[in-house]
Amino acid sequence: MDASTSLQSDKTQKFKSLGPFRLMRGVVCLAVFLSTAFMFLVYFAPIVTLSLRLISLHYCRKATSIVFGFWLALWPFLFEVINGTKVFFYGDNVPVNERVLLIANHRTEVDWMYLWDFALRKGSLGCIKYILKSSLMKLPLFGWGFHSLEFIPVERKWEVDGPVICRRLSTFKNPRDPLWLAVFPEGTDFTEAKCKKSQAYAAEVGLPVLKNVLLPKARGFCACLRTLRGSLDAVYDVTIAYKPQCPTFTDNVFGLGPSEVHIHVQRIPAGEVPASDEGASAWLMDKFKLKDHLLSYFTANGCFPEPRIEEKLSAFKCSMNFILVISLTAIFSYLTFYSFWSKVYVALSCIYLASVTYLRVQPEQGLSFLVSTLISKKQSTE
Repeated sequence: MDASTSLQSDKTQKFKSLGPFRLMRGVVCLAVFLSTAFMFLVYFAPIVTLSLRLISLHYCRKATSIVFGFWLALWPFLFEVINGTKVFFYGDNVPVNERVLLIANHRTEVDWMYLWDFALRKGSLGCIKYILKSSLMKLPLFGWGFHSLEFIPVERKWEVDGPVICRRLSTFKNPRDPLWLAVFPEGTDFTEAKCKKSQAYAAEVGLPVLKNVLLPKARGFCACLRTLRGSLDAVYDVTIAYKPQCPTFTDNVFGLGPSEVHIHVQRIPAGEVPASDEGASAWLMDKFKLKDHLLSYFTANGCFPEPRIEEKLSAFKCSMNFILVISLTAIFSYLTFYSFWSKVYVALSCIYLASVTYLRVQPEQGLSFLVSTLISKKQSTE
């Protein structure tokens, strides 16, 4: 994809209108996503996120990545195959299956969902984790999913969030565990009002005045980097932009937009990021100054610099994945309606998922650790 292609496509782009067909299609899409999510969670979560976790944390995360990766792949299928959204990539061509800390700008409420398109192409869809505001954990059903996938909820109060982030991330130090940890250092999505407030604060304290991004909050980024540094391969600096305008969740579901998503990626080896919090904070600010320039370039030219070719999603593979998910959902639905013991299992699973999500319980130790602890205590008493 070259820049001229992007510029030509921009001339005719507009958001589609919500007619009866798109309204009905959106309702069907929501029904499919909700029903498949429910069945996958109630049937698989107790097995892969609890039972298997008691045996091995590593294999628990591997299984969770694979099983729920099938369901997560429905979203890129919706975006690119059904909605026809074109995704363009720029910058570095990163290798597959790396352990990374990913920093991105926050243009809209669904930026994090388009990172799935990027992760799917790199074999890391099921292992992407987000640091997200705690109120999202209260969403019906989706909160259960966020908890099962080990997303990290925060209250936006550092005295509360700092210890939680460090404690949760300390369980991800095993280099064998797949990990893409996505962080949005701005802390909230971009709006003109927030931008003016950020610019006023920057001018007051002598920081760079940015036009297209908010000032990044460095403490969370530094805590992630400090906790995971020895186990990370790289930091991905991701900048996202949309045509013709930033989408919402309902735009995605009803197929109204966006027409194009543009993703610029810079890969920085983890060892090149300064080790001190002060140095890492300055490094992060430099990256957001670069993001600001990239977004200004995008506004002027309709694309980012350094375009590269990235393999398109296979409609056949996506369709096969969709058939697999729908088939499993149909089997689970049949069992739920016609088997007494399946009803009991589903009821207990719902109680388990609701409880652990509400209480934010995540068993951090494997059975082997508990056994070794009991043995050592027994030996000490003899």
